[in-house]
Amino acid sequence: MTTNTKATETEVAQQLFEAYQTQHALKMADFETAVADEDAAYRVQAELTALKKQPVGGYKVSLTSAETQKMFDAHTPLYGAQVASHFLAAPAMVRLGQLMAPLVEVELVFKAKETLSATDSLTDLWHKTTVAPGLELPDSRFADWFPSLPKNLVVADAAVGGLVVYGEEHDTDQRFDSVDAVATVNCRLTHDGRELKTGTASEVLGNPLKSLHWLVGKLAEQGKTLSAGQRVSSGTFVLPPHLTAGHWQADFDQQLGAVVLDVSHD
Repeated sequence: MTTNTKATETEVAQQLFEAYQTQHALKMADFETAVADEDAAYRVQAELTALKKQPVGGYKVSLTSAETQKMFDAHTPLYGAQVASHFLAAPAMVRLGQLMAPLVEVELVFKAKETLSATDSLTDLWHKTTVAPGLELPDSRFADWFPSLPKNLVVADAAVGGLVVYGEEHDTDQRFDSVDAVATVNCRLTHDGRELKTGTASEVLGNPLKSLHWLVGKLAEQGKTLSAGQRVSSGTFVLPPHLTAGHWQADFDQQLGAVVLDVSHD
């Protein structure tokens, strides 16, 4: 990596941070050649995370279905680090003005009960985590980002991280009889009482625990670990609608319960 390349990556991170602070959206066309590849994108993301000067509360995993991978011309998932203050316990209240161009995703949110290792099996992860129903609100610092934002810019922009709302947390191995059972969760997403979407956990790499497993391995490749207390929004069950003001609720079966989010106009 040359000095000029490093300077470019640092500049991209700074511009993303300024957009994050001011909510003035960037133009994709201005950054088409600024991030050379996925490795560069993760370096930009790391610099962006450092600029926020907040503890990392966990991660979000994106592109966990064949449909979303095709939309972004990708063949693997990707992740974004999320600051702790962006994980909200349900019931939550959010102002539209807190975000720029958010969507709504229905997810399972895992929390590490101890440090997770790249050598952990799916069964290990089943024992070492809690699980909660979740709503993720992906957002981007780029204008007109969905679904046309290039994959490397998605990664650089903290995997278009916004907010994650999570419901009641349960030991994963107590809520589910087996690893395979995690894939059978169904959900129903409503807005102001009207059903918008239904989905199933198997949309997430076949099983959301596989998404968590991928993340732990990817972090290990980069010399990072998923530590006790950190949460992971593991991937959406549904193609996301746009977030609007009103009452949002996601109801899950398997005794996971519901996640409630109220969004105001201001």
